Amino acid sequence: MRDDEESRRITLAEVAQEAGVSLSTVSKVLNGRQDVSSRTRGKVEALLEAHAYRRTTRAAGEAPLIELVFHELDSVWSMELIRGVENLAKAHQASVVLTESGTRHSPGADWIEGALQRRPIGIVLVFSSLPDEVKHQLAARSIPFVIVDPAGDPEPDVPSVGSANWSGGVAATRHLVELGHRRIAIITGPEDVLCSLARLDGYRSALGMAGLESDPALIRFGDFHVEGGYAHALDLLRLPDRPTAIFAGSDLQALGVMEAARVCGLRVPEDLSVVGYDDVMIARWSSPALTTVHQPLRQMGEEAVQMLLRLRAGEPSVTRLELATSLVVRNSTAPPPEKPMPASSPPSARGAM
Repeated sequence: MRDDEESRRITLAEVAQEAGVSLSTVSKVLNGRQDVSSRTRGKVEALLEAHAYRRTTRAAGEAPLIELVFHELDSVWSMELIRGVENLAKAHQASVVLTESGTRHSPGADWIEGALQRRPIGIVLVFSSLPDEVKHQLAARSIPFVIVDPAGDPEPDVPSVGSANWSGGVAATRHLVELGHRRIAIITGPEDVLCSLARLDGYRSALGMAGLESDPALIRFGDFHVEGGYAHALDLLRLPDRPTAIFAGSDLQALGVMEAARVCGLRVPEDLSVVGYDDVMIARWSSPALTTVHQPLRQMGEEAVQMLLRLRAGEPSVTRLELATSLVVRNSTAPPPEKPMPASSPPSARGAM
């Protein structure tokens, strides 16, 4: 049966004839050229997808490409994912192309044209999802894709790799509760990002399990960057009944919290305990070394490539993989002081950073 299917595989000439267009037009669609009307493009893509058309292999000696797409490349968090993708790509004699495009929710509208021209064997995206039109374009060219740590709730048919963010939020908060803290603040990530909300839910659940109420005054939505952690921590430390511990939704935000504590005359962990999230390299070299939730970023990148390769080979594959997180206790957490000292008035944020 398989030999029969192979012998009947549709050619581009047959696609052109069925679509009522020239062979050069089909070729333009395959290569992501924009000088084709949207109606014609849609017709050709639908036929390519319906007939499961597969492109011929690359020329001998030409390295296969895996494209990795971020909305920003300026964080240590992204570097860990890059290392994971490169590790497995190298093991399969593939090269990695890095692209920066769009917002955390989806790549820019102009990205797909370049991606189709580059003809990668697969694409790893750090976004919520992809527009249906883009998914159809990739499917028509047999280019599989996987989303890593999606910012939103991925659709059931979208292959994705994430981590146990709720469990991470529980572990971080429970650690602080077990040390004796009762005024525990959280600076999570953006309010429209799934992992931020999952870590916040974990925080609330851990407080609830300990019989503690969640105080809205101690909840902040940050941006995962140092500056956001610093600004929100200053607000929290100025409260009349300030927190004795802060759970930051990323290690970078935790560094901002520690700087805010310093300029407020507070010591970490004697006066303020701080927990981060991600466990990137800088966490172990901060002063003091940062207690944090380990997110297996490198492994997430590796698993995404492994999923891509299985999809490309037509092998059965799960569409959603969630890796475990774990608490790493270092030196930035301790029992709360018997009588918390008030924070001193810090200088302006501009002058302190």
